[in-house]
Amino acid sequence: MDIRVQQEPFDLGVEAQGFATRQSGMGAVVTFTGIVRDVAGGLREMEIEHYPGMTEKALSKIAAEAQARWQIGDVMIIHRFGRLHADEMIMMVATASRHRKDAFEAAEFLMDYLKSRAPFWKKEHTSDSDGWVAARDEDEDALNRWTGG
Repeated sequence: MDIRVQQEPFDLGVEAQGFATRQSGMGAVVTFTGIVRDVAGGLREMEIEHYPGMTEKALSKIAAEAQARWQIGDVMIIHRFGRLHADEMIMMVATASRHRKDAFEAAEFLMDYLKSRAPFWKKEHTSDSDGWVAARDEDEDALNRWTGG
């Protein structure tokens, strides 16, 4: 399990290749990369805050739950904090398993949990205003498929 919360950009190709080559006996690797979108229009920056230590612990707990639910051999989560611009990579999830179904489902589970339950706070700075990003109903709906809610 590799959990990183970092301010620095990451190289998607290097991280995906490194994760894949560390896997032994796995038949599938799934990766997902989140990119900052200009949802509000006129986005100058997305500011992401977290509590060091607490955030990594929460991400490790989410990854451990994925490993308990599916037959996955390894998990990697990279999430950035600080000030990011539109089109910058904000996070990456990778899962490895013997079979693709487990790798895909575990990656989706991680994404849904990271979007809704990971302790990050996001503030959008646009050309017109600054404001915290509120939770979205569709993110909660996506999470409900794993919780039965």
